[in-house]
Amino acid sequence: MSITKSYEEINEKIKTGKVVVATAEEIIPMVQEEGVSKVLEKVDIVTTGTFGAMCSSGAFLNFGHADPPIRMSKVWLNDVPAYAGIAAVDAYIGATELSETKGEEYGGAHVIEELVSGKKIKLKALGTGTDCYPRKEIETWVDLNDLNQAYLFNPRNAYQNYSVAVNSSSRAYHTYMGILLPNFGNATYSTSGELSPLLNDPEYRTIGIGTRIFLGGGTGYVAWEGTQHNPAQQRDENGLPLASAGTLAVVGDLREMSSKYLRAGIFHNYGISLYVGIGIPIPLLDEEMVKKVAISNKDLKTTIYDYGIQRRSKPALGVVSYADLRSGSINLDGKQIPTAPLSSLDKAREIAKELKAWILSGRFYLTEPVAALPYRDGVKPLDEEVE
Repeated sequence: MSITKSYEEINEKIKTGKVVVATAEEIIPMVQEEGVSKVLEKVDIVTTGTFGAMCSSGAFLNFGHADPPIRMSKVWLNDVPAYAGIAAVDAYIGATELSETKGEEYGGAHVIEELVSGKKIKLKALGTGTDCYPRKEIETWVDLNDLNQAYLFNPRNAYQNYSVAVNSSSRAYHTYMGILLPNFGNATYSTSGELSPLLNDPEYRTIGIGTRIFLGGGTGYVAWEGTQHNPAQQRDENGLPLASAGTLAVVGDLREMSSKYLRAGIFHNYGISLYVGIGIPIPLLDEEMVKKVAISNKDLKTTIYDYGIQRRSKPALGVVSYADLRSGSINLDGKQIPTAPLSSLDKAREIAKELKAWILSGRFYLTEPVAALPYRDGVKPLDEEVE
């Protein structure tokens, strides 16, 4: 009879210092050598990690009231516009928003990185002037300690399995997948493969709303399904998606975070993004969960798409394993194409190991999801309507 474990039992092991934790890379040879049942008896949690460009990111900030007070209707942070249509002194700074003076050299992601680094940010705000908020303009400098609240709220992070990008056209393309060289000159990819959080729990049995996670160097939570969450992607015989599939909306306190795991990135001739570090613990509740976390890069596959076709639906050119991608080149119709990751494997490993250390030290406990992520097709195209 196979054993099962509960969140309460695993958290009690964390409390008493008896918990056994392995990273997603460490668990694979353990299962191969000892088998699923033995590993389930021995190991309680598997930690995952990813560190990549996650454009759909940003932060909510509350500045407090000046004297006399102002209702901020327009806000700039280091000349980067922030959305102020929320309340009098609240704003949301989006990672991809560009500076009005520096263009694509500086944006919202840089503001967020500088805030978590302890730097002062220039705040400029305009208001319309009302009886209760008579002031019409303010310019000052603020840092993270000056703000009442500052929390990262990212609508779409941790793509389950992003696709590979190539370019069949005769010129280089500058994209969110980096520079794609002409005539299939290179192939870029982003997912961390066997370390990827959602690939270790492909059916979202343990990752759901309320799951506690490693976020940007601090503690965060899964707040909701991410935008464009689309589990209904084509899957292989192991139930693993062959393209993007699930996404997460995540939230966490910026004051706990570090620029080590939140970094601004510039994509030449495309724009700004924020590199975000995310690690998620996977509790080994039963043998089925052990089987899921034991899938290696050679068995994890993703789809190659041609970004040289500038249409909504890009042609799929085949499927490739992460082992092949990590080898440095892939074969596409008899041509060897060099590959390059846009995410950092070293950082993903570092995050998985750091989360493991947090759990072993009793700093981090598991939370059971309060609701499951939906398992449906969540992506519809934008069709143009003509009156």
